[in-house]
Amino acid sequence: MADVVKEVVGHDENLTESVINSTTRIPATAEGMAVAYGSLVIMALLPIFFGSFRSVKHHKEQKESGEKPETMSHKDAAMFPIIASAALFGLYIFFQIFSKEYINLLLTGYFFFLGILALCHLMSPVISSLVPAAIPNIPFHLHFTQGGPDGDDDLINYRFSSHDVVCLVCCSVVGAWYLIKKHWIANNLFGIAFAINGVELLHLNNVVTGCILLCGLFVYDVFWVFGTNVMVTVAKSFEAPIKLVFPQDLLEQGLSANNFAMLGLGDIVIPGIFIALLLRFDNSLKRNSNTYFYVTFLAYFMGLMATIFVMHVFKHAQPALLYLVPACLGTPLLLALLRGDIKAMFQYEDHPSEKAAETTGSKTDVKKEK
Repeated sequence: MADVVKEVVGHDENLTESVINSTTRIPATAEGMAVAYGSLVIMALLPIFFGSFRSVKHHKEQKESGEKPETMSHKDAAMFPIIASAALFGLYIFFQIFSKEYINLLLTGYFFFLGILALCHLMSPVISSLVPAAIPNIPFHLHFTQGGPDGDDDLINYRFSSHDVVCLVCCSVVGAWYLIKKHWIANNLFGIAFAINGVELLHLNNVVTGCILLCGLFVYDVFWVFGTNVMVTVAKSFEAPIKLVFPQDLLEQGLSANNFAMLGLGDIVIPGIFIALLLRFDNSLKRNSNTYFYVTFLAYFMGLMATIFVMHVFKHAQPALLYLVPACLGTPLLLALLRGDIKAMFQYEDHPSEKAAETTGSKTDVKKEK
């Protein structure tokens, strides 16, 4: 998981050049650092807040349609840090063997298309409301099927409108800006879109799975930051909108500033999907309050502030999950223990399995008979 790192070199510098060029960069002032880290904290909180409420809406739509999405099992959660470690080390080896320009060229093209799609999904309602009435909202249906003896299989079944096409054009302009200039604002627009979509669409299903995932990534983050230089090297070399950046020399250099502070999207999305799960749990309690969500959201904020504080005290890159995981796990579990909700919290599932549904149904029937 990418961490909060004090400085990130410009996009076209390698590690050797950064040492030479660092003498020519304007040192970050206390005001500049406050603006940079304050902006990063706000950009981290917004995707979690809005993505969580969007996840509630998405969950309701799934229930109403009868859709049963694939959910992460306990085994999947346990394996995720191992798979992430292999991917991270693989990228590190690639950057050591091959020229990072070629690798980043491939990644840029890949994230260019993904970023446009993520931004479209996020901005479609807003842009559609701003489209002039002179442009009619004409519906379209793109449907490709593959025939077979057992019937036709849908390959593509997508409905859209002319307003969605306008949204695609607008988002493509942002994509072209990122592709050509690699500007930090375009990077952040894509990064925020990825984060909100991730929190909205990635569901953990239950608290136990979330605990396994967060604890595993806690160990993963600490090992790769404190145990090796792999995490920091990849974060500095990887040119893709998988991190939010903000210049610490913005007040001196304006929009052309290049002395960046950084926060990885993993440090937003991973705790974010757990916090979103707690919001859905709050809704299931039907108490007209979102206590667990707001308390854990505040705990995330405090954990992020602790990360930044420790980083500046020790002058070393910090694994953000080292502080975020205890805050985001310990706070709701302790609160549930005090309020007597701990059993209900561990029994809650977004999409109950058939066995769990049958058990619940049989208990309800017994109560009715009594």
